[in-house]
Amino acid sequence: MDGTLTRTGGTAPGPARTGPAVRHDHLVAERRRSDPERRVPPPGFGRLGTRVLEIAENVVYAGIVLFLVLGAAVLLVLAGRSTWRAATSLQQSSVLELLDVLLLVFIVVELLFAVRSTVEKRELVAEPFLLVGIIASIKEIVVLSVEAAGVAGDGAPFDDRMTEIAILGVLVLLLGLTSWLLRRKEREPIEGERADTAEK
Repeated sequence: MDGTLTRTGGTAPGPARTGPAVRHDHLVAERRRSDPERRVPPPGFGRLGTRVLEIAENVVYAGIVLFLVLGAAVLLVLAGRSTWRAATSLQQSSVLELLDVLLLVFIVVELLFAVRSTVEKRELVAEPFLLVGIIASIKEIVVLSVEAAGVAGDGAPFDDRMTEIAILGVLVLLLGLTSWLLRRKEREPIEGERADTAEK
């Protein structure tokens, strides 16, 4: 026979690939194994992982919101108590205590807004946190101002409090400037679209 049939009765295999063809196949296989895109998980697994992470994020955000709401409720109760104490005692310390609690309520409300914005836009919004920093700095300035009035003329204690007030004042200005720049940057695309519409 001329070798066209194998021992099992099938047809004989074609000519073997040798030389440059074998080397080419070997190089292609090596490139596929070393290609980083080949090691990316399949799309189905990626979508599932993303969905699981989104659910986990929502659960965490829900827990944060729950604790913030509970904290705000407690602060409102404390604010009511401080209001009653300030109305009955007519003392400056009671009024300052009420102001301190109310500023904490504002901070909690801004944090709630920050969480809500983050969940809705799926991105971290910086402006609410800047407002929280401004409110917290103002809160400390108020407290330090009262303390500075109590130690006026005592030398070093008074100077320390005035230095802290100055630093917090600069911090408030910087945070306010940053917030203004962020708002201006957000308005630029809208203003550009309005200009294009007016030209048309």
